[in-house]
Amino acid sequence: MGDMHLGLSIGEVTARSGVARTALRFYEDKGLIHSERTAGNQRRYPRVVLRRLAFIQAAQRAGVELSEIREALDTLPDRRVPSKADWARLGTVWQAKLDARIEALTRLRNQLTSCIGCGCLSLKSCGIYNTGDEMAAYGPGAPRLRIKAQGGKDPVG
Repeated sequence: MGDMHLGLSIGEVTARSGVARTALRFYEDKGLIHSERTAGNQRRYPRVVLRRLAFIQAAQRAGVELSEIREALDTLPDRRVPSKADWARLGTVWQAKLDARIEALTRLRNQLTSCIGCGCLSLKSCGIYNTGDEMAAYGPGAPRLRIKAQGGKDPVG
């Protein structure tokens, strides 16, 4: 096990958390977790990183985006893990977003049932397959490429 003074090595964190090394580096690059470097330039993580990782994984399973998780963790003092009160506060903030996602998924599920019965997947009329088709006004084919090739401005960006 890692020396308490030095912290946990990346291998120890991976073994204990089940989070891949690449994910740990990614989370660190995104500012979700922190490590310190040894004289040999090896990462050493404080033990609290295990609880932060559990928090990140739980939030991701609930459908919370990494940017939202980062914002939540940024409200905490550096390197502290969320307490029960913090989690309750964050849960209240995220509840409306999660409820909206659940509602959208329920609508999609209900539309899929009718769509499977229809089977059309029509580009002209299917509300699931082609909902809000902004490019329809530009005609068939690859209008973005055609417009750019003709020296025009890309309608999307």
